[in-house]
Order: sequence, then structure tokens, then C-alpha cells
Amino acid sequence: MITLALSKGRIFEETLPLLEAVGIRVTDDPERSRKLILATDRHDTRVIIVRASDVPTYVQYGAADIGVAGSDVLQEAEAKGGNDGLYRPLDLGIGRCRMMVAVPDAFDYESAVRRGARIRVATKYVSIAREHFAAKGMHVDLIKLYGSMELAPLIGLADAIVDLVSTGATLKANRLRAVEEIGAVSSRLIVNQAALKTKRPAVQALIDAFAAAVR
Repeated sequence: MITLALSKGRIFEETLPLLEAVGIRVTDDPERSRKLILATDRHDTRVIIVRASDVPTYVQYGAADIGVAGSDVLQEAEAKGGNDGLYRPLDLGIGRCRMMVAVPDAFDYESAVRRGARIRVATKYVSIAREHFAAKGMHVDLIKLYGSMELAPLIGLADAIVDLVSTGATLKANRLRAVEEIGAVSSRLIVNQAALKTKRPAVQALIDAFAAAVR
């Protein structure tokens, strides 16, 4: 049995066409079903639905053989010293966005950088943000949040945020602007290294099929 770990939302929706291209059709709809283990039309393959930030953990510890995770999640885990035992053979080219520093329209970020001002930054990517601002020689107080990042500067909790930006529409709607790009983000295929040895024919066949589908 091959277990594939996915998360709900955009990554799941963009992974479905790739799954179908490699010959796997998920027979349960995670948006309508309460099931966390979804059947497929292949007797030897199942899909588990987990939180996006948990996908690497399930794959790392062998609860899933293969997963699809955002490079942002992988980079944050690496910055904390995690992701041992993961093989990342393929950029799937889906879930594309950018990790950005954003501030309120009225906040003079450039001046704060020049002055060496200490600013408060809200983000769920604490490790990535810490490395980014340290490389710039900036002093920041990092505030860990899990959602509604745009709210933090609007009510005075933070001067800036570090978050993923796709179209920029949400920033604009909340009178924020992106001032700095930390890096591009996309979704990666990740594989448990032990599974690559013990289930090599099946796992390698899936890796090759995904690679062909992406090309």
C-alpha cells in the first residue's frame, strides 16, 4: 500500500490533475467528506488529508510514503533543524506564490531599515523571517501568528508581516503593500527515504510518472 499525504485547499485542487495524469483518481471529495483517509481507484494507493504544515512530518516518520508540501513549509522546518529522512525529487510547479515582507501603506519601511529601527513583525514563518532580517542586520521582534496576518498591522500588533502573496489582492484590500521579496514558493514532491528502499518499484514508478506529468 502506498500512502500519499496531501492537505486541503489550493494544493489539493492543483494536485488532482497531476494525480489523474499519473493514473490515480481520488474517489472521495475531502470538501464534502469527513474522512481523513480517502480511497482511490487503485487498490494499492490511498490518500490521507493532513494539515499543510504536518505533511513533511507524516512523510519523515513513514506514516506516508509520499507527500506534496509547499517549499515554504519545508524551508521553515529546515530552519528549525527538521526534515531529516526526506527526499525531494521534484518541483511540481503548482501552488506558486511569493513570500513577502508587507507593511501598511503609511509605514516608511525603507526609512526604518536605514535608521536601523527595531520593528515588530507578525508571521507564522518565524525561522525564515529571523534568518531574513538577521542577514539584513535588522533588529526585529517576531510575533507568531497562524492566520489573518493582515490584521496585525491594522490594529497595531505589528509594524510588518511576513506572509505568502499570490495576487496581492488581499494586501491591497487591507491597505498593505509588499516591500520586499524573501523568495519564490511552489509545491514539492517529497518522499520517505526508507519507503524509497523498501517499496522502491512502486515509489520510483510514481516519482517517474509525476516527473513525466510535470514535463
